[in-house]
Amino acid sequence: MSRAMHVAIVDDEQDMRQSISQWLALSGFTTETYADGAEAIAAINSDFPGVVITDIRMPGLDGMALLKRLIAVDSTIPVILITGHGDVPMAVEAMRLGAYDFLEKPFNPEKMMALAERAAKARAQAMEARALRTELADGPTMMKRLIGDSALMQRLREDILDIGQADGHVLIDGETGTGKTLVAHALHAVGSRSGRKLVSLNCAGLEDATLIARLFGPAATDSAERPLADIARGGTLVLEDIEAVSEPVQARLLAYVDAQGSPPETRIIAVCNGHKQDQTLEDALRPDLFFRLGAHQIVLPPLRARGEDIIALFNEYLARFAEEYGCPAPELSMPDAAQLLQAPWPGNVRQLVTIAERCVLQSRREDGALMSLVMADNEASGEALTTDGKPLKEHVEAFERILIDNTMRRHKGAIAAVMEELRLPRRTLNEKMAKYGLVRSDYV
Repeated sequence: MSRAMHVAIVDDEQDMRQSISQWLALSGFTTETYADGAEAIAAINSDFPGVVITDIRMPGLDGMALLKRLIAVDSTIPVILITGHGDVPMAVEAMRLGAYDFLEKPFNPEKMMALAERAAKARAQAMEARALRTELADGPTMMKRLIGDSALMQRLREDILDIGQADGHVLIDGETGTGKTLVAHALHAVGSRSGRKLVSLNCAGLEDATLIARLFGPAATDSAERPLADIARGGTLVLEDIEAVSEPVQARLLAYVDAQGSPPETRIIAVCNGHKQDQTLEDALRPDLFFRLGAHQIVLPPLRARGEDIIALFNEYLARFAEEYGCPAPELSMPDAAQLLQAPWPGNVRQLVTIAERCVLQSRREDGALMSLVMADNEASGEALTTDGKPLKEHVEAFERILIDNTMRRHKGAIAAVMEELRLPRRTLNEKMAKYGLVRSDYV
């Protein structure tokens, strides 16, 4: 686990609290323990970034009462109940009220850790979706999250707002690393279902029986694990790597889609991640499923097609990583910027983020150059160094325009400050602004 997952353990028995805490800590969880429900509810608020595991029978505020209080605080906090054999009917009722799941004593620690990990990931997704909804509540903030002013990105933002308000299912396609998961969450966040659950499942690498069980429930009726289709009811179900779904699972998914009605009770956002080059997404899915899921379609542009957005993205992530590592953000030279614009970016934004982080780490020891990082990364991927055939002069001019534009924005059109920072005489600055269509009045 790359980031610590938080678990609050509530049990009136100290030995049980300590045992659960030790088991989870061994798997990388960060744990907090509480001796009773009242103590837990006083400490847990809507910003709590994790999962609650609580005994169902405790003096004072018991597990059921705690569940109801937590649902009132934030219904997306996953609550896992620990029950005795005689408490199973109560636990089933708790599931109906909104508990994430329950464990019957004596339970297998491995099962508990796997359940806690799934619940923690669900909580992380819920908090991410909430943050995204907040950010997308107005246009300027949305522009900041979906970085880029290219025509392609402007169209993408418009599509998200339009399709997000619709009720039909959505297919998202695009190369790996282009931000398809972010777009799926944005569609949910700006739509009418934003206050309901968003549930995600990666379909790749799962056997048919496992995938069907996770989605629709196992054949056995005594399983405590709720199917994702049930958890997502009324909200949004995101199916990633939809192209990996086999024909039998597609048939089962088709039946589920047909049962949703119109408008669908649960919206499905199907995400395709790098289907075979000689195969379209329409070829990968059976036609009836493709046309049902593809009521609306979004194809994300590859990074190499986004022009000057590349520089804006790279500078954004340089600043973020510089703040994270407590060092100054390295400045891009014109040759560096030209190299970024010429690179093929087979890994798209994900690859750019990785190189930006390595660039910041490298700058702390004043060693190496950005150009060598880009070249090494693309040579390792087997891609050619350049893809669009543009001369270096065009890339340098693109960077020059961005540099002047950014400096004018930062100084709110104060020409003297811009001249000083860029070390340009007034006449040269005026000529370049005229060349690139930059007007001082736009920045004042």
